[in-house]
Amino acid sequence: MNNPVPLEHPVEMLPMDQFNQELVNNVHPPQWINPEPTGRYNIVVIGAGTAGLVTAAVSAALGAKVALIERHLMGGDCLTVGCVPSKGVIRASRAWAEVSHASEFGLHIPEGVKRDFGAAMARMRKLRARISHTDSAHRFKQLGVDVFIGEGRFTGADTVAVGGKTLQFAKAAICTGARAAAPPIQGLEEAGYLTNETIFTLTELPPRLAVIGAGPIGCEMAQSFSRFGSQVCLFERTAHILPREDADAAEIVQARMAQDGVCFVFDSHITRVETRGREKIIHYDLNGGKQELVVDDILVGVGRAPNVEDLGLEAVDVDFDTRSGVKVNNKLQTTNPKIFAAGDICFPFKFTHTADAMAQIVIQNALFPHPFGLGYASTDSLIIPWCTYTEPEIAHVGLYEQNATSKGINVDTFTFKLDEVDRAILDGEDEGFARVHVKKGTDTIVGATIVAAHAGDMISEFTLAMKAGIGLSTITGTIHPYPTQAEVIKKVANAWRKTTFTEGKKNLLSKLFAWTRK
Repeated sequence: MNNPVPLEHPVEMLPMDQFNQELVNNVHPPQWINPEPTGRYNIVVIGAGTAGLVTAAVSAALGAKVALIERHLMGGDCLTVGCVPSKGVIRASRAWAEVSHASEFGLHIPEGVKRDFGAAMARMRKLRARISHTDSAHRFKQLGVDVFIGEGRFTGADTVAVGGKTLQFAKAAICTGARAAAPPIQGLEEAGYLTNETIFTLTELPPRLAVIGAGPIGCEMAQSFSRFGSQVCLFERTAHILPREDADAAEIVQARMAQDGVCFVFDSHITRVETRGREKIIHYDLNGGKQELVVDDILVGVGRAPNVEDLGLEAVDVDFDTRSGVKVNNKLQTTNPKIFAAGDICFPFKFTHTADAMAQIVIQNALFPHPFGLGYASTDSLIIPWCTYTEPEIAHVGLYEQNATSKGINVDTFTFKLDEVDRAILDGEDEGFARVHVKKGTDTIVGATIVAAHAGDMISEFTLAMKAGIGLSTITGTIHPYPTQAEVIKKVANAWRKTTFTEGKKNLLSKLFAWTRK
């Protein structure tokens, strides 16, 4: 008779209210009984983040015998400390901002309106708990997956140990993800700091918040907390926010964040952090001088470290690096051909949707191997969009112009601004543009950027076109409903089409029209 397995890592999600209790009950059930392994598994998956969950669920649906191991919370970063809670916080902060600007729409809010940060965070926790049912241990058990809660570790050529049990596998997948890592700043560790793994535990608004790093996490949270009422200062070592993006695209978001009250310290170098009572003092160099800033909390929005420790990778000849993670080829095979990896543990593009796509590759290559490598799925075929969920959003897919140039690809670039799109004007969301890069002299899309309120939703039209090999000529011939902000995509495609109407063609048509008038 099975007895409840004592958990190796009991989980507490702060604040431990009814919503977080529901979350834990779903994704790390305290009384979970690990099953008894029977026979060899077609695939054993270590890590139940997005990559692991998709690998396990689809493999089981195909009829494979599957084991899924998770030591912490099923759902991984996306559910617990990433995409889900951050978008809940962003949505609440947007509502606060809309109220602040309500008079523009004829709605005058009286003084003394109650602003309850704790309630906004409780809403996030409530919705996160609701979503957690999809990733729950009980649901995956119903899908036919053997779910093991505990530390998984390779112990032999085809074995993994977890919770005192040994699992045999034909193939295995490492999907353990990555975690937040802080830069080596003197005194930071002693002073204490927040990351994406702890900021969503807050129930009280920090009066003064410093954010280190103007990447996606830093920008999203800086704007949100400024809208909630924190005095937010964002530190970045480069000259503008979101350094990976086009400078003019980042500038639009930066201007909006400044309107929301965020202050910026660019080209800066933080030298040390010290404490004074409950206050934290950030010392930094700027323009050759030494400065300091006093805050109540610090959010570190830079740095990720792969979760490669304590997996027994050496025992199965899987090469890894503590900075870049598990080493894989384009088939997502590790240096052990029986063991694959997917997600943040092995790939530079650390997005939930990328982990999902990589899981599909692992399933095809691990469960349906082909002789001589024919028919294998490859990461080379991935076309990966991404989005930063500030207001406005920045979304991108494919190459930037400078990337194309460095690869020897000559491109024509077309940009169309949202302030010429009727719906964007009417919505009061006319900051931004759509930009597309095509191979010179063709309509073949090699990359695109959208800056808009709903850029993350809109970028998929370009992504689909690139995946299907559809050019701008097809987009120009596609009817887009009026009025929508997505019209900007057709308008930027029309900007390309106008360049195909050369003077020679125009002269030829003029002669034709002149002849028809006779």
